Amino acid sequence: MRGFEKISFKEFKKIFGDDKELYEEYLLPRRASKNSAGYDILAIKDYVIKPKEILKIPTGLKVRMQNDEVLLIVVRSSMGFKYNVRLTNQVGVIDSDYYNNIDNEGHFFVSLQNEGEKDYIVKKGDAYAQGIFIKYLISDTDTASEIRKGGLGSTNKRKDEENE
Repeated sequence: MRGFEKISFKEFKKIFGDDKELYEEYLLPRRASKNSAGYDILAIKDYVIKPKEILKIPTGLKVRMQNDEVLLIVVRSSMGFKYNVRLTNQVGVIDSDYYNNIDNEGHFFVSLQNEGEKDYIVKKGDAYAQGIFIKYLISDTDTASEIRKGGLGSTNKRKDEENE
């Protein structure tokens, strides 16, 4: 089973305030055509990204998928080609165990950087990134057994840091 869900209203309020109408009306990602690989992620509200500025955009979304799948977040092609706007991390990786983590329910964000010369405007409802589901393989010698305990960056602890 895979798909997108809205985060809870409780989690939504931490970022957007007590705007129930805004929560009810924003849309889940969708594909633009039957052969599109990516699910368009749509803006919950208007944003302006000034030249050389970085903006971290809350999606209001979490995603569930099979254990051997990952959701890759990439910028829409036209944004890079036409406006020189890109993801700050180039490709976002949402692991299956990020879903419903204890820190933020699995709410993922998209960080965009405007390398262009003009303000880049994202209107409410505009697609500004896309998510692509991918199956992946693991090596025969893989020994990973840890269970995710938090959100963004939570799997980056090294064993020597944990023992301090």
